[in-house]
Formats: sequence, C-alpha cells, structure tokens
Amino acid sequence: MTTTEETPRLPFARANALAIAPDYETLRSRAPISRVLTPAGDPAWLVTSYEEAKEVFRDKRFGRSHPAPEQASRISNAAIQDGPSGDFDTEEAEHKRMRRMLAPAFSAPRMRALGDRIAELTDRCLDDLQAAHDATPGEPVDLTDFLAFPLPVLVICEMLGVPYEDREKFRGLSERIAMMDGGADAQAAMAEFKAYMLQLAEAKRADPQPDVISDMVAVQADDPTFTDDDLARMGAGLLFAGHETTSTRIAMGTLFLLSDTARRDRFAADPDGEVNQTIEEILRLTATSGTGLLRYAHEDVEVAGTRIMRGDAVLISSDAANRDASVFADPDEFDPGRTPNVHLAFGTGAHVCIGANLARTELRTVFPKLFRRFPGLRLAAGIDDIPVRVNRVAGGVEAVPVTW
Repeated sequence: MTTTEETPRLPFARANALAIAPDYETLRSRAPISRVLTPAGDPAWLVTSYEEAKEVFRDKRFGRSHPAPEQASRISNAAIQDGPSGDFDTEEAEHKRMRRMLAPAFSAPRMRALGDRIAELTDRCLDDLQAAHDATPGEPVDLTDFLAFPLPVLVICEMLGVPYEDREKFRGLSERIAMMDGGADAQAAMAEFKAYMLQLAEAKRADPQPDVISDMVAVQADDPTFTDDDLARMGAGLLFAGHETTSTRIAMGTLFLLSDTARRDRFAADPDGEVNQTIEEILRLTATSGTGLLRYAHEDVEVAGTRIMRGDAVLISSDAANRDASVFADPDEFDPGRTPNVHLAFGTGAHVCIGANLARTELRTVFPKLFRRFPGLRLAAGIDDIPVRVNRVAGGVEAVPVTW
C-alpha cells in the first residue's frame, strides 16, 4: 500500500486481472470508510464495506456536483469521472430530466426487443473471430479485437444513432479521455468528442431517426435549458460508458470462465441454464480501475460514525463492497450458483446505472453463443501474463489471447 504521510493512495496494486488489491480488505477490517489520496493526490474518503456503500449510493445528501467546484478534490487527470459534474443547484432536476429522456430507450421491454438484433451482431463478431483464427493457424487471436470491443460498439452505435464506421475515431477519443494522467490531451480529446456529438445532433435535427441522439434533439427543441453542451456531454458519456464498461465485462467474464477448465466445461455443457447466475457473478467479481464511483457530500453527513464534511469527496468502491465477506460467503471465489447475489456492480438507488438492462442483455447473449460455438475455447496465456489496464478509468485488460 503506497502511502503519503500514512494515507494510502489509489490505485492499489493487484496480483492479476481476476483479483482486487488486498489493501481493500485491510482497510475494511479497520473501518467501513477510510481516508485515502486519489490518483491525482487529493484527499477523499473510500467506502469499502457493502452496507455503507449501499447507504452512500442511496443518500440524497451525496451527489456528483460540488458546492465550490474549483475547490473540489480531483480524482485523476482524465477528462471523464475526474471531478465534479453538473450544477450544484440544479443537479437533482437535471438528473430527473436525463432519466426521463433515456428511460424508454434503456427499458427492460426495449432491451428484450433488441435481443434478436444483439444475437445477430454477436454471430457476426463470432464469424470474424473464426476467420481470424483460420487465417493464422496455430496462432492465438485476441478476443477483445473481435468480440469484446466490437459487439458493445455495434449495439451502442445502433441505439444512439452513431455511424459504426466512426468506431476507430471514438475508440481513440475514448482511450484519450479515460487516461488518468491524460491532462491537457484528455481535455482536448473531450472537446473533440463533444464537437463530434454536436455534428451528429445537427444531422439528426435535419433528419430525425429512431435513436437516442434524435430523442435528445427533440427534448432540446422543447426545453431551451437543455443546452448544446448538455447534449454533447451526455452523448459522449453514453457512447463512452455504453461500450467501455460492457467491453471490459465481456473480456473479464471470458477470463473468469477460462481460468478454470471445469468451470468452462460446466458452462459450455448448459449455457442457457447457467447464464443468468453466471453473468451476475461476473458482474460481482469484475474489478474496475480501482478508484471507485465518485460522490461529493452536499452537507455534513455521518456515515458509520465518521463525520464527512460538506464538499468532501467520497469514492464508493463497488469492487471492495462486492467482496465483503459479511455479505458474500467466500467472496473471492467465482460461484455461479451464488444466491442471492445482491452485488452493487451497477450501484443502487436513484442513480443506479441506466445501462444495466442493456449490459445484462448483451452479456446474456454473448456468453452462451461464444461457448456453444467454441466449447473448447482456452486461454493462450497465463492469468498472470494478461496485462491489466492500470491507468484507465474503466479498468479492464489489454488483451484476451485465446485459441481452440
């Protein structure tokens, strides 16, 4: 645990892609909430216990805005999830407007209707994976290049109304805005990302389509307080989150299933019967970048006997909360039969991730198809040799080399 004047600094080192740092358990054994330094070197509170994480998620006295943004602790030098966002006086109203605007597109019924299309897109990706394998006999192929990255991109592009042919453009922008030490380059990439979203919005204004960007343009026409900057920021955020987080979970889920041959064989023998609980366990155990989800105290609050002052930064570590032994028996073990599995991978309360239904629909589609197509799929590298992304907001791994 790296410290400055005895205060641990994030992110903590972990043994491999499937683990989280032991520092979280060490901190949780002392207290549910601890003082830490962010990767940017600023002070924050880190919540490592399940009950307290759930409490902070649901407490309306915590938000993403800050009463004095220029004084707020920074999490990193990325250009997304790096510090306060939104207006302190209008955050709740803005959040409600955003949920009303997006809820129909991300609803469970809409996701069920989208299921057949996701299945088609998955088959396309698996065909490409097979072709890459056939083109280089005996050589491993990277599952991230042919499935974990392109599938979520295909899906979110269709939902938002973003041209798929622009994927390399926004892949590059996504990587730049999410670099924790990105600094000026990350900010420049965000400006470019927002300009790109506004260009798309102009095209939808002239020719509306059944997609989310067109929906946002329609709201803007009726609500002048929903500015171009609001639309651009929300669009960029949706495009980033819609592919980065699901891509990470497809890659990590594959690693969890392939790291134990018996586990892989159990799933491949009955993928449809095993998928729901397996997906929830993948969601519970997938480790992110190691910083946690950011909130700021909007007034003085006491959590587990700790006084958090107005304006203090609070990082909710879902990674740590999802491995809290007081809630999950054998918390570091991958157990697809675990029930109940009340993980916090998508948060909880009013700010629960609006893309949760979409992510689950994609994951429930991709894993049965992957293992029906390639039941003998295996890793072409040891877990300890899979490089972890340590400087990225969404975390994840650099590659998942596979063969069969």
